[in-house]
Amino acid sequence: MSETKDNMAALAADVESALERKRSKSAAAISWIREAALLPVLAVLIVVGALLNPHFLTVSNITGLGQQISSLGVVVVGESLILLTGGMDLSLESIYGLAPMVAAWLIVPAASFGSGLMLSPFLGVLVLLAVGVAVGLVNGLLIVKGRLNGFIVTLGMTILLAGIQDGIVKGQSLILPPGFSYLGSAYWGKIPVSLVVTAAIFVVTGLFLRYHRTGRAIYAIGGNREAARAAGIKVDKVRIGVYMAGGLLAAVGGWMEAGRVSSVAASQGYGEGIIFAVFAAAVIGGVSLQGGKGNMVGAASGVILLGVVQNILDLENAPNYWIDAIDGAVILLALVLARVIGGEASAE
Repeated sequence: MSETKDNMAALAADVESALERKRSKSAAAISWIREAALLPVLAVLIVVGALLNPHFLTVSNITGLGQQISSLGVVVVGESLILLTGGMDLSLESIYGLAPMVAAWLIVPAASFGSGLMLSPFLGVLVLLAVGVAVGLVNGLLIVKGRLNGFIVTLGMTILLAGIQDGIVKGQSLILPPGFSYLGSAYWGKIPVSLVVTAAIFVVTGLFLRYHRTGRAIYAIGGNREAARAAGIKVDKVRIGVYMAGGLLAAVGGWMEAGRVSSVAASQGYGEGIIFAVFAAAVIGGVSLQGGKGNMVGAASGVILLGVVQNILDLENAPNYWIDAIDGAVILLALVLARVIGGEASAE
């Protein structure tokens, strides 16, 4: 009798194990579908672009497109990390402008509206990164430790940083020295350096979120903050760290953009309103505004989609007064299609 019970228990365990493997495979399949939800939309846009303009699929246009969207992509990674924890940071667009502006201001001579310190480009890069991390730290402390509203804090920080950016150069643009503009302007063969770096950031961040304990903690915090705290996760430390990472990535993105055009304008970032494109790319890529859901594959797809749309409009010389309307329509359409293809989670 005892042997029969043992056999039955073993059989039940085998059945449960098989069911668990099946559920795991089903979950993995659903996850893959959600990650690839924008790919059909991108395929349609690429076909449309190729039909409208023969120059669309040329190497020069594709590499140029890659260079143009690289800076946006880096900022989207930073914002996505913050969104995954259930927060948001509007000030990334001002860090995007202020960090390279402060660095350039310390590098260029006084005759060119600089500070006159004439730091080396290497030290300028360190300053740029430090500005991004410092602003992220302040945001994190005010929101996490000070328990202030994240939207209001980062909105106020956005305006403050934009004013500093404009004020230190009296509204002027600064021309970058060649060494400081390398990341945004250089090519390895026919491939932009900025595109390679951005792709590496997406891959490393994606692997970090999927396999590292802190990456999984980010999802847990976004899903249920109190449950994550009860599970022993250092919620406050992770949240502050995510704001710092977001600030750092925004600074790198701004450095890329400044290098691409070889100058830093007083309007870079805040004056251009890039935060709207950042949120649009993240959300249509499946990153939830409520936290806990999203991935780097989806975020990258959102960035590419926005870049392809803008590229098609530029090639077709679309009237400037219609571009915003077309962009908005495409974003809404992509969001609807992503929800239909990828399920409810991709549209939250």
